[in-house]
Amino acid sequence: MAMRTFPLVGGPVEIRGALDLERTQAGVMPRRLPAWTKEQYQDPSVYGVTVMPSGVRLVFRTDARELEFEVLTSTGQLDTDPRPRPTGMLELLVDGAHAGRRQAPMGNVVRMAAPGAAQRLVPGEPGTVRFAGLPMGMKNVELWLPQQTPTELVALRADGEVLAPLPDGRRRWVHHGSSISHCLEADGPTGTWPVVAAALGGVEVINLSQAGNAMLDPYVARTIRDMPADLISLKVGINIVGLATFRLRTFGPAVHGFLDTIRDGHPDTPLLLISPVSCPALDTTPGPTTMGPDGKITALGDPADVARGALSLTVVRDELARIMAARRARDPHLHYLDGRELLGPHEVDDLADGLHPTAAAYRRMGKRFAAHAFADDGPFR
Repeated sequence: MAMRTFPLVGGPVEIRGALDLERTQAGVMPRRLPAWTKEQYQDPSVYGVTVMPSGVRLVFRTDARELEFEVLTSTGQLDTDPRPRPTGMLELLVDGAHAGRRQAPMGNVVRMAAPGAAQRLVPGEPGTVRFAGLPMGMKNVELWLPQQTPTELVALRADGEVLAPLPDGRRRWVHHGSSISHCLEADGPTGTWPVVAAALGGVEVINLSQAGNAMLDPYVARTIRDMPADLISLKVGINIVGLATFRLRTFGPAVHGFLDTIRDGHPDTPLLLISPVSCPALDTTPGPTTMGPDGKITALGDPADVARGALSLTVVRDELARIMAARRARDPHLHYLDGRELLGPHEVDDLADGLHPTAAAYRRMGKRFAAHAFADDGPFR
């Protein structure tokens, strides 16, 4: 059967995990925060991480034996690097089982002299990935986009019919965290720990994590407040310590305010507050941080400043546990998890740069989260 083109917007395809679809010259760019939040970004890096589609997937039913997806990626390259950063993987699931993975095609390249320097766009062209030999008959299909690479959706082609997905009845889990939940280092979009945990728990995840930008921003709390959610989790602390954005005096009220806003829309939804995983550089020393010559994260703060209100990860964990205890009497659906249960001090060799877990460690974190959260006596049971 000849290949037919199907609309990506306004047709049978659902784009899940994105809260905004931005029209571009090539097609549409999924974003993981609503459009109204853009005017509130103080740092342009927020926009950059919201268009990295961690957890974003195209969902539909089809009887096609062959599918083609045309996309335009945008990846970065430092002037000192011989080639652009890898574009990541596109992964196809058929009836919940892995049916193939393809390298995302190289498209636009954003050049810069150093991280944070002025950017120069080297325009590229859309590329096509093809999945052939799919099972016969009508089936449920999910195409997961690379979690680390902004990806414009250009076209979907199939040699069969494409229909809207049927409701599957799964609960919706909304998660927000830092790069350790965004999982740029995972081996593919279904290897991020929230996706691994969601698959094991039988739920559908919406990952609002923002690499480098989990700062208790009010617009994120309002986004979660206003969206459907059966389960909510928040992983708080590593960016706040790493950029020294709060002192003890301001951190606690900010956490309370973030929780209060979410509770305005979800007063009884199970909410799991998660403290940071192990990070030796910041466990007892405050930020800010830098990367040392060995490629490992280094804390620049003074440990003595903790006594005057500076935040280390130890202080953050203690404060989150205190907040949990203070709120628990009037909020029985609030729960707490020490992040070191996901990745502990005995596993710091799995932090390649002293901060970010390896691909294998991310999968292990997902299994541990699922075993805790979705257990018979867990907060998401």
